[in-house]
Amino acid sequence: MWIAILLIFAVGFILVLRHKDNAAATAPRRGAGGTVTVTTATAKKGDIGVYVDAIGTATPVYTASITSQVSGIITAVSYHEGQIVRKGDPLIDIDSRPYRATLLQAQGTLERDDNILAQAKMDLARYKDAWARNAIPKQTLDDQEKVVLQDEGTVKLDQGAVQYDQIQVDFCHITSPITGRVGLRLVDPGNVVQANGTTALAVITQLQPMTVIFTVPEDNLSEIEPHLRKKTALTVTALDRSGRKQIGSGTLLTLDNQIDTTTGTVKARSIFSNKDNSLYPNQFVNTRLLVDTQHDAILIPTSAIQHNGTQSFVYVILDKVAHMKTVQPGVTDGDTTAVTGINPGDILANSSFDKLQDNAKVVISSKQIPAGTTGSSAP
Repeated sequence: MWIAILLIFAVGFILVLRHKDNAAATAPRRGAGGTVTVTTATAKKGDIGVYVDAIGTATPVYTASITSQVSGIITAVSYHEGQIVRKGDPLIDIDSRPYRATLLQAQGTLERDDNILAQAKMDLARYKDAWARNAIPKQTLDDQEKVVLQDEGTVKLDQGAVQYDQIQVDFCHITSPITGRVGLRLVDPGNVVQANGTTALAVITQLQPMTVIFTVPEDNLSEIEPHLRKKTALTVTALDRSGRKQIGSGTLLTLDNQIDTTTGTVKARSIFSNKDNSLYPNQFVNTRLLVDTQHDAILIPTSAIQHNGTQSFVYVILDKVAHMKTVQPGVTDGDTTAVTGINPGDILANSSFDKLQDNAKVVISSKQIPAGTTGSSAP
């Protein structure tokens, strides 16, 4: 009995659904045959760019991580956090007194050996005169010549020691190797640092110019490579994370020498002057690489193009009547698309597409109606 009751309810539910579907299918389209209020756009002839969009990262041309070449106590930190430093500006001073003492010892040794060498040369000159008068044996003259050569070698060793100690003293005064912005302070006066340590004392990044590294699909290499071979400058635009605000404009420098097989892309590096410091190191940006420009193309708003499967069409307004015309969309740049199939100057419907149909009467509204929304219609 319960099974029979369930079957009865199921059959009744199916009949109700079929009745609603038939009613919806036979109901006439609301607004069909009436006048539809639309906003319009005009097809224009102009130029449109062919872009390759990608995701990139702002990368400094130079980044210097300063480490200590000597061991000692930090006596002074001369930079401020976030300061713009020039090449050669002082950054950090390390206590140089032990190294100056070693340098002084090396200079004293060099001075002593210089005098020993000078004495040996004077003796050699006297021995040569005595040998000329047959006053000394030849062996004595030969021995003195070798003594002079030995003393000259000793002096060279002393000169190398002096130069090395002088370099150690110079290492105690650390200056900036590049022009850029110094980061947060990493050490303080009184800290002890070790020679050739891995701990950075300061990090400096160059801000001007700035490069942006991004990836492009390997399918676009045939469009980019010819310009690079001809050394033609390709414009690269950097946009913010939303892709709406332009941060800077630069040029393409080069492409990487190999394709990433896992992603099918190749890295590209572009350079920006970054005079306003709008690009920040390691900043995420959207990039647009201009690879070509189409001239005298027919341009219409992208919102005016409608799709029916694989077919694209627009509504051309003639004598207040909408006529459906098939078009072939091409390059799209933002809200503008290049098409073929219509003529420059054609008036196109740009709203109320849910009520428009071929040969429908329209009224052009002076108010902006969002494309794709329901517009008002007159009975």
